[in-house]
Amino acid sequence: MKLSIYVVLLLLIVKVQAQESLTYQKPSKEILDLVDVPLAPSVLVDDNKEFMIFLYRNTFKSIEEISQEELRLGGLRINPKTNIGSRVTYYNNLKIKPLLTKESEVVQVSGLPSEPKLANFTFSPDQKKMAFTNTTSSGVEVWVVDVIKQAAKKLTEPRVNANLRDVINWFEDGNAILVKMISPDRLELIDKKNAVPTGPTVSVNDGKKAQNRTYQDLLKNKNDEHNFEQLALSELYKVTLDGKSEKWLEGAMYNNIMFSPDGEYVMVTTVEKPFSYLVPYRRFPSKTIIYSKDGQKVETVIEVPLIEDLPKGFMAVRQGKRRFSWRNDLPASLVYAEALDGGDPEKEALYRDEIFQLNAPFNGEAKSLMKTINRYDSAVWGDEDTALIIDDWWNTRNTKTYLFNPSDSSVEPKILFDRNYQDRYSDPGRFVTKRNKMGSDVLAIKGSYAFLNGAGYSEKGQFPFIDKINLKSFKTSRLYQSEYTDKLENLNDYDVEKSELLVRIESPDEYPNYFIRDLKKNQLRQLTRFDNPFKSIQDIHKEVITYKRDDGLELSGTLYLPVGYNKEKKEKMPMILWAYPREFKDQSSASQKTSNPNKFTFPYYGSPIFWVTKGYVVLDGASFPIVGEGDDQPNDTFRTQLVANAKAAIDAVDALGYIDRTRVAVGGHSYGAFMVANLLSHSNLFAAGIARSGAYNRTLTPFGFQSEERNYWEAPEVYYTMSPFMHADKMKTPLLMTHGEADNNSGTYPMQSIRYFNALKGLGAQVRLVMLPNESHGYRAKETILHLLWEQDQWLEKYVKNKPVPDNKKTELK
Repeated sequence: MKLSIYVVLLLLIVKVQAQESLTYQKPSKEILDLVDVPLAPSVLVDDNKEFMIFLYRNTFKSIEEISQEELRLGGLRINPKTNIGSRVTYYNNLKIKPLLTKESEVVQVSGLPSEPKLANFTFSPDQKKMAFTNTTSSGVEVWVVDVIKQAAKKLTEPRVNANLRDVINWFEDGNAILVKMISPDRLELIDKKNAVPTGPTVSVNDGKKAQNRTYQDLLKNKNDEHNFEQLALSELYKVTLDGKSEKWLEGAMYNNIMFSPDGEYVMVTTVEKPFSYLVPYRRFPSKTIIYSKDGQKVETVIEVPLIEDLPKGFMAVRQGKRRFSWRNDLPASLVYAEALDGGDPEKEALYRDEIFQLNAPFNGEAKSLMKTINRYDSAVWGDEDTALIIDDWWNTRNTKTYLFNPSDSSVEPKILFDRNYQDRYSDPGRFVTKRNKMGSDVLAIKGSYAFLNGAGYSEKGQFPFIDKINLKSFKTSRLYQSEYTDKLENLNDYDVEKSELLVRIESPDEYPNYFIRDLKKNQLRQLTRFDNPFKSIQDIHKEVITYKRDDGLELSGTLYLPVGYNKEKKEKMPMILWAYPREFKDQSSASQKTSNPNKFTFPYYGSPIFWVTKGYVVLDGASFPIVGEGDDQPNDTFRTQLVANAKAAIDAVDALGYIDRTRVAVGGHSYGAFMVANLLSHSNLFAAGIARSGAYNRTLTPFGFQSEERNYWEAPEVYYTMSPFMHADKMKTPLLMTHGEADNNSGTYPMQSIRYFNALKGLGAQVRLVMLPNESHGYRAKETILHLLWEQDQWLEKYVKNKPVPDNKKTELK
């Protein structure tokens, strides 16, 4: 009897020791002062650059907000009370700044709701008005703001259905909008907690392969099916700007809605049955119908069956017509693609896709425009004789840009660019577009020239540029290139006719601000004056360092020294290395520098930069390429390359004399967390690790993960070797794990962290698991963020900064 009581007491003690009853904590003042600061507004600018709209929001949500009722159905997360996504980012204020007069004041928009929760902003065709939704405690309303008068007004009652997004679409005259409204035919939702089952849930397969990734939030039973259908069901209403409304279409599960460029037709896609328990709603059956602007049916252009059994591979697509869109330079012509290889990337094919055009009234024979060597990606329409098609192929990282004549298919398309899309140095930039008379974006053409806006990465740094390309001779010449060596000038938009650029300029200690750059007059006019809210770190040393891996591959990372650090004394400090692995098919692309030391130093919630205030050196965004050239796949040597990347980074900063290499921590989020667990299991390079929202057992994602196309049964050794869970017995380094309890990311189920923690605990590792209530893959609540920073700070203080330092201890690979 005494022995039994002793065992029970012992179990209780173990349980108490294993679990901590902890309320939300706050980090130290140095960190807190960088977190709890107001955000500068987001910015929208009309195409004519007549006004600038400032959108304000809180930095974080509250734990109360993210704890509201949420249904997870078919890949969606819905607040069933308000009928909008439960994770939507809301803005709480609007201001407008006229741009035609110099030094004009920012004007507060009048008439806004009392407690604004604004989203789904949509410009009118003439961009003089902007519609948006406001979420109240009982539902979603539609509002509109007159940009010229800086005044807002409500158009609808809170009956809007925003569950499938694409909520607001403008009629061409700008006097009315098409809105999804809750259907009066909606049935009561089933309370899954109290529902009594009527039978088992049965899934079957007829022998077809259906190698789908591990999606989250899928439908699970008939109750889920019922709730999804009711929440997706809506009616379409035409609502005029004076608030009058009339039903435009009867109830259906309306998904995407798109007016033709001339506004005479509307392409409406609906979600259909049967639903699936294997894939999210975007792969449920669908039907696309063209209607007139008066709501009269014109033609059904496609009915798509349930898509559960695509061929294997990232470039796999379904058979038949797909990717319907309007051709922007014509009044009402549809464009779509069709696979020539059956949608199977493993089949040999000279051409992968064919692009077709179908003109109104959409019941005739489609016209073939051209064929693509890779998979069709996108189009930029210019005029009757000029258009661009972009394709890509993941397996080779190849992309091609074709110039072709859409009016004459007998003219062979010209391949303007044929390149590795991971090769950032050779990136010619994106083609500049402009709004045409119908309000659609088309290729900006001036004479024989089109224009390119490039990011400007190079061996010497980043220098964004504007090029012009002759569409007859195909020669390019440079119109403008940023010359800043101590700032970063982002080229947001180029006005071909005015020869003006909308630019955003920033530096490590200067908050990004907007300017108009007049290329003709060589003048720069400032539009915004946002201040740096992070004064305590504005003077820290920041640079991009380059170094080499043992195999000669050049790497880089952004190095920050602690606040007040004396570079001459070179006191050896603890370091935090933060990274994210990326796969490449060639060493040249993998070695390119894309970090810019001139970017503003912004300590967002997931950043390690906070710890420069606590005496740490930080190497952020360290290069962690995983390269597999030719027939070799990157993941075949994942662990070896991972450790080599880490060792090279530590060696490089150690050689500069700034760090004590026995006190280095490594951290990462998602696939970065996966990286951390592998590094701690297969090297002795680190004093501690921080792994946030990761996946640790690849057999739980058996049909591929990240950039791995092979399934588990094709490459079991890769899945085993890469899984930290399989090597939990090798973990000898303190590891802090965090995970959102409501993680929605494919593959990173919360179970991944729970099972890995249990394995590490069972094997005696030093590990702490912090599960964050109601948080998704990225964390949103202020209480969560502050506690996360506290957890990380406590962990680093204990196991890194104050770690006992053995004399002459050298790190070695395991």
